[in-house]
Amino acid sequence: MTTPVLEDQQLWEQAGVRLELDGETATVTLCRPERRNAQSPAMWRALAGIGRALPGTVRVVLLRAEGVSFSAGLDRAMFTPEGIPGEPNFIALAHAEDKELDETIAFYQEAFTWWRRPDLISIAAVQGHAVGAGFQLALACDLRIVAEDVQFAMKETSLGLVPDLTGTKPLTDLVGYARALEICATGRWVGAEESVANGLANLAVPAAELDAAARDLAAALLAAPRNAVNETKALLQGAGDRSYEEQRAAERAAQARRLRDLAGLGD
Repeated sequence: MTTPVLEDQQLWEQAGVRLELDGETATVTLCRPERRNAQSPAMWRALAGIGRALPGTVRVVLLRAEGVSFSAGLDRAMFTPEGIPGEPNFIALAHAEDKELDETIAFYQEAFTWWRRPDLISIAAVQGHAVGAGFQLALACDLRIVAEDVQFAMKETSLGLVPDLTGTKPLTDLVGYARALEICATGRWVGAEESVANGLANLAVPAAELDAAARDLAAALLAAPRNAVNETKALLQGAGDRSYEEQRAAERAAQARRLRDLAGLGD
C-alpha cells in the first residue's frame, strides 16, 4: 500500500470523498452535503481508489458524511436521458452487451467490497437518510453507529431495480432472510430504534454525539493487539459457512498461531 498523492486526493474530493489519515486510523468522509451525498460512478471510483491506496498501517477506517444526510442514494441524473456527463446512464447500460454490463456493475461494486477486508475494521457513522446506495455503503462496513434521526431504506425495488452494490448479503446476515426481503421489497424506512433492535446498528446516539461515539469505538478497537483482532475477525466472518466442528478446528488453528506468535515462535 502507498500513501495517496495529493493529486489523487484532489480528484477524490472533486468526486465528493475526502480521506484523512491519523496514525492507525483513516477517516473517509462523503463531502457533497449540498447534494445530500448522492452517489455517482465518479464517487465510486474515488472510494475504490481510497481502498487501494490505504497504507498498510491503517487498522480502523471511519466512514462518515457531511450534512444532514449520510447519502440520499444514487444521483438521480443517472435516470435521465442526459445522465451525468462522461458516465453511462441507465439507458446506455441497458443496451450494453451482457459481458460489458456485468463488468460495469462489477466495477461499481469495487467501491463497496474492500471495507470488510481482513486487515482492518470499518465503522460507518450514519445520520439522516441512508437510501439505496447509501444504505448499501453503510452495510459494506463491519460496524455501524447511527444517529437517532437515521432513516435507512432500500428503494431499488420500488424503482424496478434490485440492490446490486453488495448490500443484500450483509443485510440478510444481519436481520435474516424474511426481514431483509420485507425491507427491500417494500422500500420502507428503518429508524434508529429498529436498527439497533434488529442488528443493523451497534449503537444509536444523539446526532451531536455521532462523531465522538465513532471515535470512541475506533479507540477501543485499537486497544487490542492487531493480530488478535484480525484473527478474531476472520473466525467470526467465516463462522456462518462452517459447521460446528469446522469452527472448533478453525478456533484451534487460530489460537495455535496466536500462542506461537506471543511466544516469539511465529514466522
